[in-house]
Amino acid sequence: MCGLLGFAGNVKTLPDFENQFHKLRHRGPDDTEIHTIGEEASLCFHRLSIMDPTHKGDQPFKDLDHGHVVICNGEIYNYKEIKKSYEGTYHFISNSDCEVLLPLFNNFGIQRMCPKLDAEFALVIWDAKNKKLLAARDPIGIRPLFYGHHDGKIMFASEAKVLTPYCEKVECFPPGHYYDGDKFVRFTDLTTVKEFQPKNLEKHLKDIREDLIEGVRKRLMSDVPVGFLLSGGLDSSLVCGIATHILKKPITTFSVGLDHNPIDIGYAKIVADHIKSEHHEVYFNKKQTLGVLEELIWYLETWDITTIRASIGMYLVCQYVREKTPIKVVLTGEISDELFGYKYTDFAPSPEEFQKEAKKRVDELYMYDVLRADRCISAHSIEARVPFGDLKFVKGVMSIDPSFKMNTTGVGKYLLRKAFEGTDYIPESILMREKAAFSDAVGHSMVDYLKEYAEEKYTEADIARARERYPYGTPFTKESLLYREIFERHYPNQSHLIKDFWMPNREWPGCQVNDPSARVLSNYGKSGE
Repeated sequence: MCGLLGFAGNVKTLPDFENQFHKLRHRGPDDTEIHTIGEEASLCFHRLSIMDPTHKGDQPFKDLDHGHVVICNGEIYNYKEIKKSYEGTYHFISNSDCEVLLPLFNNFGIQRMCPKLDAEFALVIWDAKNKKLLAARDPIGIRPLFYGHHDGKIMFASEAKVLTPYCEKVECFPPGHYYDGDKFVRFTDLTTVKEFQPKNLEKHLKDIREDLIEGVRKRLMSDVPVGFLLSGGLDSSLVCGIATHILKKPITTFSVGLDHNPIDIGYAKIVADHIKSEHHEVYFNKKQTLGVLEELIWYLETWDITTIRASIGMYLVCQYVREKTPIKVVLTGEISDELFGYKYTDFAPSPEEFQKEAKKRVDELYMYDVLRADRCISAHSIEARVPFGDLKFVKGVMSIDPSFKMNTTGVGKYLLRKAFEGTDYIPESILMREKAAFSDAVGHSMVDYLKEYAEEKYTEADIARARERYPYGTPFTKESLLYREIFERHYPNQSHLIKDFWMPNREWPGCQVNDPSARVLSNYGKSGE
């Protein structure tokens, strides 16, 4: 997880640039480089060293023969195959996965390079031949990237906070696109399915199992210690179980919960005992819940209710990882819900509506769950890796006929559970457990604390005034007003960075709710037990 900034000009002409760029230092504390190419371009990088942690792996990487320069916050999982194809024709100076971008770009250009990457990435390239600053972002948007304009010149950065001092309006760089120096061009679309796979349940289960295992295997690639966030739910438990099976040695796991009545920590312990991991339990309290909000929203760059709620536990457990261990990479269980279904998708009125909702959720991940994981983890100078976001896995699951994903058994995510039935990667009780959402599962009291605090801080008159003051993303509860006011203190006039409040599809029966928590749904059932 690194922090980058690219500018089609000289950053040394920007007021207070080094201090502003330092706001990204948490993303990469191991090395900082500010590289300028005359008055034409600047490529700046804070490095978190993961692959080839020596200084040979420091960025930018420069193609001395052609003059191209690249910076990349990413992991390129097929870099060994790419590198092998250039043996004898390109002189590599490091064992970094990102250095392969230079010969690949020189051969194919950005439009043909991007589809060849099995990767999660945000990158900026100085095209020396055409004198243009280019950029690209992975298909899901797992790695963050923003852009804006200063004096008519484009700027890119890993987080909005370093662009707002220089750009009047900051925008999200669209996932699955590249910028060719003039315009944005889509290079792939994972979620638009033209034709579903043949209806063969056994083959679907086999593909899900094998592709997820391979997705985990790829993400174990690291030259530094790797850990695992283990909530005790299906998704993170599977990631941990698979990794243990692959590595054939104990892994290091972390779970988090409130200091009283946590829901998930007990289930995480069951998984940890099963896989014999070196397990850490992290507890937090009401004071920490409320005390962390200001800094958390500064890191997150969001005003969304559920993103902020779910970030509190994740932020605090990652803080523990950073302070107490040498781990610099963690694997997480995000993106499974978007593919296989949330509690609220039990109410999908048809397979077609389920598919439409899954597409929307995956397409918007970069504003919600993926944003949360990236910011909570990178805030503590750790890299996040998301096996459920593996490109082959996502494309494969999206192309399964949605009739297979409808909850007809009374147990959500049936396909994923069935795919690992009988494997012993995780206990059967966890494989079939209905889990609470992460913001609830750390302990129901956490959300209660937040609501109580907002209730004491604001009146109904404040809510009425907020409707006038914030016409976009209008706060509709005292809790949402609390978050919005903190956001506006740090990022005034940037509310458009988030599309809307994350909510269940309120057009569906059973989903007409005014809170994103599954607790308010009629089918919550045993999820909170």
